[in-house]
Amino acid sequence: MPLKSSLLAGDERLEACLVQDSAHLIQPVKGDFVGKVQTALIFLDDLTIDESELTTQTYGPSTAGAVLKFKQKRKIINKAYQQHEDDIVGRMTIKALDDEMALAEAAPQDLPVSPICLEKLE
Repeated sequence: MPLKSSLLAGDERLEACLVQDSAHLIQPVKGDFVGKVQTALIFLDDLTIDESELTTQTYGPSTAGAVLKFKQKRKIINKAYQQHEDDIVGRMTIKALDDEMALAEAAPQDLPVSPICLEKLE
């Protein structure tokens, strides 16, 4: 099933992340798809990501740390081979981000306002 949030849906790289292990997001990948994930992390959980990583849309240490916090809060673990959360955006993580963004987009008045997030959503 494809991604459904307006922020993430239709992005080939993120759609691939949903179905292919080889498309997982790890350090130090760069691209607008990373910027979309960063936006979702900030928008949903108000997580902190270094300005330099936001500007360059880089999956660096602070983005990885934000991903880990997002996953720990939700206990996103592939129990088939993991004991603990990791800092990789894979199938389960992109689905969780997308599901929550779709809900947030349906009720935006209930969410905190962040200039960075609003800029990315426009």
